Formats: sequence, structure tokens, C-alpha cells
Amino acid sequence: MMNCSLISAILFAVILGSTNAFFSHSNINARRTSTSSSLHMTILTANGQKVDFKEGSPLSSACAKLGVKPKYSCKRGDCGSCTVSVGGTRIKACVGKVPPMPRLKSLQEKGLEVK
Repeated sequence: MMNCSLISAILFAVILGSTNAFFSHSNINARRTSTSSSLHMTILTANGQKVDFKEGSPLSSACAKLGVKPKYSCKRGDCGSCTVSVGGTRIKACVGKVPPMPRLKSLQEKGLEVK
């Protein structure tokens, strides 16, 4: 009886000690830094107006603040009538997100043009 409980205790200690082996500290730190640095801003321009927007925010609200009024039909991204050009890339405004800031310094200063 004593042997069985001793084996169970050792087995329990080994299982508890080995759970940290599945998580590396670099993965935990990478998760922390990615959530804390998620406030990247993107400059969008339209009609001579420059505005900073949070990367990943809805493109429809960004268009509204810039004064760009795309035509909406389905509001689900099926029809494509709300498609706008953001820095040369066509994005559906009703379901699209504000893209990340480009790496080129000239585009960072000027911002991405919304048409």
C-alpha cells in the first residue's frame, strides 16, 4: 500500500515538472511583446488630408473619417461595390482592415493614398 502511494506521488511530481517542458520561454515572451506592441499606426491620405489609423481597424470607419464614400450594397464583401484602392491595393471597404504601415520611408512619410 505504501509503495503504491509513493509511486503515485513520484509520478505526479514528474508530470507536474514536465508540463513546463512544452512551453519555451521565448514563445511566452514573444506572445507578450506581440500583444503589447499591437498599437502600430498607419497613415492614410485622401483629398489632401492625412490621418493616423490603428493597423487592423475597420477600413469602412477609416474611409468615413477621410471623407471617402464608397458605395455599399451587400455589406458582407460579396458584391465588391465598396472596393477602394489603398496604396495601390484594392480592398473591400465593408470587410477590409487598415493595412500595416509600409516599410519604405517615403511611403511612411506620405502615407497610403485611399481612392
